[in-house]
Amino acid sequence: MLFQLKLLLSFDDGARLEIMNKPQMTDGEKSRNRTGYIHLAFGTGGKEGVDTLTERLRADGFHVIDGPRTTGDGYYEACVEGFEGNLIEITI
Repeated sequence: MLFQLKLLLSFDDGARLEIMNKPQMTDGEKSRNRTGYIHLAFGTGGKEGVDTLTERLRADGFHVIDGPRTTGDGYYEACVEGFEGNLIEITI
C-alpha cells in the first residue's frame, strides 16, 4: 500500500481536505522553526468562533500554544498543537 488515508474533512461549501500519510516513512522531532510545512490555518468567521473553538480544543486536551490574541500585524488568532506536532492556527 502506497498511502494510508488518515483523515477526510468535508465542508458545507463543497470543499474537501484529504490528509494522508505514507506508513513506511519515518518522522523525526519537529521544531516550531523548521523548513517545509509547519502549520495549517482555519478561519472561523469571527472572534467568538476563535474563542469558542480554542476553548473546546483546550478542554479536549489539546495544547494551546498561543492566544487567542491579536497579533502584531492585526490578526486575531490562536495556535494549537495538533496531531503529529503540527501547528493549527484558528483565525477570524
